[in-house]
Amino acid sequence: MTQFDKRNITMMMDFYEMTMANGYFQDHDKDVQVAFDVFYRANPDKGGFAIFAGLEQVIEYVENMEFSKEDVEYFRQQKMFSEEFLNYLENFHFSGDIYAMPEGTIMYPNEPCITVVAPLIDAQLVETAILAQVNHQSLIATKARRIVKAAQGRAVSDFGARRAHNMDAATYGARAAYIGGVVGTATVSAGQMFNIPISGTMAHSWVMFYGDEFTAFKTYAETYPDATVLLVDTYDVIHSGIPNAIRVAHEILEPMGKRLKGIRIDSGDLAYLSKKVRKMLDAAGLEDCMIVVSNSLDEFTVASLLNQGACIDSFGIGERLITAKSEPVFGAVYKLAAVGENGEFAPRIKVSENVEKITNPGLKDLYRVYDADGKAVADMMAICGEPIDMSEPFRYVDPQKPWKNRTFENCTLKNLRKLYVRQGKRVEELPNLDEIRDYVKAQLDGEIWEEEQRFENPHRHYLDMTPDYYELKMELLSKTREEHA
Repeated sequence: MTQFDKRNITMMMDFYEMTMANGYFQDHDKDVQVAFDVFYRANPDKGGFAIFAGLEQVIEYVENMEFSKEDVEYFRQQKMFSEEFLNYLENFHFSGDIYAMPEGTIMYPNEPCITVVAPLIDAQLVETAILAQVNHQSLIATKARRIVKAAQGRAVSDFGARRAHNMDAATYGARAAYIGGVVGTATVSAGQMFNIPISGTMAHSWVMFYGDEFTAFKTYAETYPDATVLLVDTYDVIHSGIPNAIRVAHEILEPMGKRLKGIRIDSGDLAYLSKKVRKMLDAAGLEDCMIVVSNSLDEFTVASLLNQGACIDSFGIGERLITAKSEPVFGAVYKLAAVGENGEFAPRIKVSENVEKITNPGLKDLYRVYDADGKAVADMMAICGEPIDMSEPFRYVDPQKPWKNRTFENCTLKNLRKLYVRQGKRVEELPNLDEIRDYVKAQLDGEIWEEEQRFENPHRHYLDMTPDYYELKMELLSKTREEHA
């Protein structure tokens, strides 16, 4: 196979999913209903929140799962699986349910962004694909939002394709970055697939190809007079690049009735150069010419540049966005939460010596709690279907300080998750990418405390529990420890 051959992404799984599935099949457990939760344990970059992304691709994946005859033959060659199981795979389609937060929801550690309720084999086979999508896109969307916040209203664009981990990472990373708030991408495949605005001008090779910098700029301006952005740091920004850009503006564009749209600086001391360049452009009557900068930027360098008074109108962010360089993995996990027994779901819990790795068991509801001003004061887990009356003070448990008697007063609840897939078929219309992007912004502008959004020592968003849910967890934890002591 080559990368141009048609791929069946159903095969994008860890091999242990197939060995377990075959074991469940042989043990006649394939139809037992189970529930798995997807959640993560720590915010990227020690931040105050994360952005849930990748749901659309998760739903596309489960809707189209199937094994071709070639796939089944590949498994047959492993000489580990029964013929009955291989025949079963030839007719396999995902038949479970998926509950999830709407894509773009602001989320926090240890709360389930996705719950898969499905026959045991179905639920096991989707694990790796779901985690791959959620881990990658949530990480990039969250990083993008941090950079957008640091830019303080200035445009941020994705320039990262050539530094991405591979071509799919570049394309889906651009999608996630757009959800996080960037204005566009240089990645054409992402623009075509997801209708993200694309932009691009020239590389240093354009300038170097021509005999001199002025000729390179002149040729570009004549070719693209309505979108002339000139890369001015190939030789010398102050003594060559900007003087030649100004000359092109006056001698080439203005006689055509056009204006120089912008210049880009890709190296050097961006704070110093941008301030110097701004004065030169303004003195030449080019007050409307934008200054775009790039070169290994992230939220910290962007914030530093602006704190230094840099005269920058737009940022192009490359590897530190598309790879989320300072945080290599998002860390979402896929854990069994309940197993169908006698027509009901019996909760399951993973116990660990590391407290943070003890899971939240059972089928559950997840709510966001809002105060009278519409601010999100906490999230709260409850037993699935548990009635909650917020018309009067409601007692809750902070699992980190369970001895404290606390109540929500004058608060409202919003159920954070909805059913997106029923018996393998989509039952909820998905928003378009611009709607997801707007949803992220609306939450951060209106619902999420500014204290949770700062980069240094952000306020912790509380994940509380109803008393009944907390008691269920403690009883199950105690019972499990006794049984396995």
